[in-house]
Amino acid sequence: MQFGIFYEHQLPRPWDDNAEHRLLKEALEQVQLADHLGIDYAWEVEHHFLEEYSHSSAPEIFLAACSQRTKRIRLGHGIVLMPPSYNHPARVAERISTLDLISDGRVEWGTGSSSSRVELEAFGVDPALKHGMWEESVREAARMMCCAPYPGYQGQHFSMPIRNVVPKPLQKPHPPLWLACSNRETIRVAARNGMGALTFAFIDPENARFWVEEYYETFEKECVPIGQAVNPNVAMVTGFMCHPDSDVAVARGAEGFRFFGYALSHFYITGSHTPGRFNLWDDFQQHAPKEYAPTGGIGNPAQVQANLEKFEAMGVDQVIFVQQAGNNRHEHICASLELFADQVMPVFAKRHPARAAAKVQRLAPAIERAMAQVAPLPLADEVAPLHAYPVLARLAGESQTDTSAGDDMVSAISGRPQ
Repeated sequence: MQFGIFYEHQLPRPWDDNAEHRLLKEALEQVQLADHLGIDYAWEVEHHFLEEYSHSSAPEIFLAACSQRTKRIRLGHGIVLMPPSYNHPARVAERISTLDLISDGRVEWGTGSSSSRVELEAFGVDPALKHGMWEESVREAARMMCCAPYPGYQGQHFSMPIRNVVPKPLQKPHPPLWLACSNRETIRVAARNGMGALTFAFIDPENARFWVEEYYETFEKECVPIGQAVNPNVAMVTGFMCHPDSDVAVARGAEGFRFFGYALSHFYITGSHTPGRFNLWDDFQQHAPKEYAPTGGIGNPAQVQANLEKFEAMGVDQVIFVQQAGNNRHEHICASLELFADQVMPVFAKRHPARAAAKVQRLAPAIERAMAQVAPLPLADEVAPLHAYPVLARLAGESQTDTSAGDDMVSAISGRPQ
């Protein structure tokens, strides 16, 4: 089993003028430390306008900064919001490919669409149509990374003409695809599409067994890949804070993880939010239950190992730690990662190669069947030249009056008379 760290960039009120700057710089230090310690993945969300809960609206910039401070850790978009009103598919293809190139092929491409009214309505995304938007955009963005040129597309939710989308990613045919999953139905959607399942339901190990079994059963029987490759993996998110004294671990990490769940519920299920006015941290302090429900990664090393071994036994491929949550302190997060890497992670790292090899052998027939279902890349039948506007005007026999400035610029740059 492998391990990741997860970032929402949570920032409870009150804020000082340096709060966001400090938050991002500390997160970069944590990712750099995680890379040094041998943590496998760093995941970064995309959210918009979710004050206090998530100040991560430009994950491609944060992950690009991480790429230049690290050597081996995988850099995961957890997730890119794929409906075109958030991100045009061509822009997704360009950004994912560029990040893959500058990180030497370390990108994981997580996808989703959000179910928060705060985000959906701000970008004009119809909740009833968002799944179709997601599906169309993921499929076409993956094709853009592979086709030269991309033959264009006339769809229900976006259209574009023939273009060669550049650059192309280092990983071929494209970085591994994931889908954010919050229930068992989306687990099945991920499996049917040949995507890894990024699960955000915070389930216990016993329930994890049913999710994992259902994912792999669906993958083996029903997979028709949405991309040009498959990524059969299940990752699950849990809270995290490791300390030699379990009471200290709970004191340092439990409140932050409870805030994580409370804030998520506020924006997605239970809340009434007033932008720029509502104080989510105060509301949490006043109304959130005070009891702590034990979670997989909070405790002393022996407790954390025992909890994680339950996930391992249920077939989970990766556990992702929510360590930057609420008001969890930077120095506590770093110390926790160091202790985990020293006393817990080696046990799992020792078992991982044999476990991964057995999985590859077990899934080989299903992967072969799935890859046989990959749709051929669309081809451009005929690619017509795209004339620059001055050329187009001359060919149309129009007056040169409106294009003379463009002609003069071209002449000055090229030294060629027009």
